[in-house]
Amino acid sequence: MVTPAEKPIRILLVDDHAVVRAGLRLIIQSRPGMTIVGEAGNRDNALKLAASESPDIILLDLDLGGDSGMALIADLKAAAAESRIIILTGMRDTETHRQAVLAGAMGIVKKEKAAEVLISAIERVCAGDAWLDPSLVAGVLNEMTGSSKARKDDPEREKIHTLTNREREVIALVGEGIKNKEIASRLFISETTVRHHLTSIFDKLAVADRVELLIYAYRHGLASPPR
Repeated sequence: MVTPAEKPIRILLVDDHAVVRAGLRLIIQSRPGMTIVGEAGNRDNALKLAASESPDIILLDLDLGGDSGMALIADLKAAAAESRIIILTGMRDTETHRQAVLAGAMGIVKKEKAAEVLISAIERVCAGDAWLDPSLVAGVLNEMTGSSKARKDDPEREKIHTLTNREREVIALVGEGIKNKEIASRLFISETTVRHHLTSIFDKLAVADRVELLIYAYRHGLASPPR
């Protein structure tokens, strides 16, 4: 968790409703260690601010009126490669959520959730974790896992075969949504060692971050999707 003495989490709000942005601004800026660096109500302004501010977190509504928030995800990642995207949405369509995650979003938060959930999601995603609400994505991930298991000749088997037993243990715990500190505690290793394992895992499986690792792990049976 970020404290006031640490570098604040810099957040860009992207929502076409000014009232919603105002409410989010009040919630976020009332928290120590968080600050709003920009607000955008459309695609063009979002891209300009993402490129100029390089925020830690981009809080994105998928429904931007005339603009598609979904189509904007890849462009935001190109404009601000180090920024992490959290989708704040009222949409319940699991296919939309799946597409958002595959496009590069590292978190999905329902708009009806309490403010504390959003704050926790921002902190976790900024720390490099994924925030994927099991009630939103479990069904989709189960489908992805099932379709992969049906393939006996999986081209990824060689990559998976290079994983050590310890790396498989780390992946399974990541699949449970556990943070590095708790993984270290459970495996009786240091957080630094956990990070080294994750770096090795990312390299071996050719995934970029925890979101891609989660999807990969669920697809290939390395972790169990949330129920």
